[in-house]
Amino acid sequence: MKTTSEEMLQRDMYSFDISQLGFVLTEPLMDLPEYYQIWMEIAHNICHLINKHQLRSVVQKMPMLSINLLSSYRELRLAHLALGFITMGYVWQEEQNPAQRLPKALAVPFTLVSRKLDLPAILTYSDCVLANWKLKDPAGDLELKNMDLILNFPGNESCRGFLLVSWIVEKAAVCGLKGILAVRMAMEEHDETGLLKGLNEIAASLKQMKKEFNLMHEHVNQTEFFGTLRIFFSGWKDNPQLPNGLVYEGVNDEPVYLSGCSAAQSSAVQSFDAILGVQHEEKSAAFLRRMRLYMPPGHKQLIETLCAPPRLRDLVVPSPPLHQAYNACVSALEDLRTFHLCVVAKFIIIPGGQARATAGRCPLSGGGSGLGLGSTGTGGSNPMLFLKSVRDATHNALIPCPSLGERILPLSMCDRN
Repeated sequence: MKTTSEEMLQRDMYSFDISQLGFVLTEPLMDLPEYYQIWMEIAHNICHLINKHQLRSVVQKMPMLSINLLSSYRELRLAHLALGFITMGYVWQEEQNPAQRLPKALAVPFTLVSRKLDLPAILTYSDCVLANWKLKDPAGDLELKNMDLILNFPGNESCRGFLLVSWIVEKAAVCGLKGILAVRMAMEEHDETGLLKGLNEIAASLKQMKKEFNLMHEHVNQTEFFGTLRIFFSGWKDNPQLPNGLVYEGVNDEPVYLSGCSAAQSSAVQSFDAILGVQHEEKSAAFLRRMRLYMPPGHKQLIETLCAPPRLRDLVVPSPPLHQAYNACVSALEDLRTFHLCVVAKFIIIPGGQARATAGRCPLSGGGSGLGLGSTGTGGSNPMLFLKSVRDATHNALIPCPSLGERILPLSMCDRN
């Protein structure tokens, strides 16, 4: 019996761990077996413990637990989320004096859970955005007002807003991910109609992602994000506050260097890059490749599969409708990245400049690190240089179509800053 297109789509979605919510983990667990209640109690109480400067002392008294009673994938994902939150809180409880070592009772199980999931032993985007959500009313709709976080960091409603708006943006990518798989199938079958339909789905999805991203301005407070929340997403690679990395006691005698939670770890955005063939300059490309190490294996596999030949760009050039549809996708991705630049400027660069001015006036004010002043991102890159680089590379992926009288303006002529 011949396999239908819908059956092939479902097969590919399963292969790459894509659900009806895209890369979002469906029906995440709220709790772990009784044996692990100490982890969940600490994770749920993390804001209070950090604010009271008590988290480190509580973690240092934690018992060593085996991970052998974690019997399902969702239990492992919740354990990784909880241990990731505890780890970030432990390291950054005292921002000006970050921990240099992770206690054995935290480091060992976190490392073992991470190995099971093929993820690094640090909080990732796939943890705090894709697997950290619940519905207030289980019978209600999947919309922001009916959603909450499983675990939270200090930062009042800004933490909830930041992570849940990111979740909404990921949900908006669902149509585009299906479009990517449809394009991939159409390429194999030389189906121009299927290609056009898939490209239109990708463009529509990217536009919806940008629209949802705008909610960040409504739900996140600039001061709370920069001054309180941001540090808890920071890692210990290319971080001036932890230049010597972090020792995981009982696991490594030498320090480990891991990047913090970053939007560059979004599998959806890298998937759009891959299908459209966006060629980033080498430094940015290397950073993006490294960020794939922080993604669930199926998601990373999709990106690597999409990067392999044949190239979509080569197939669309001879057909004006496909050519136009392809450029519409690239333009929508460029617009999304330009909007991301504006968000980063508002929530990181502007308050970082204000912090630098304050530090310059008061030598005793502290906070003199690159991260603390906004020049280093949570993933370890310079956020504005990186985002401008990937935005410019996206613009350069546009293909001129002389037969339609099109020409691609250099970026300097396109009202971009």
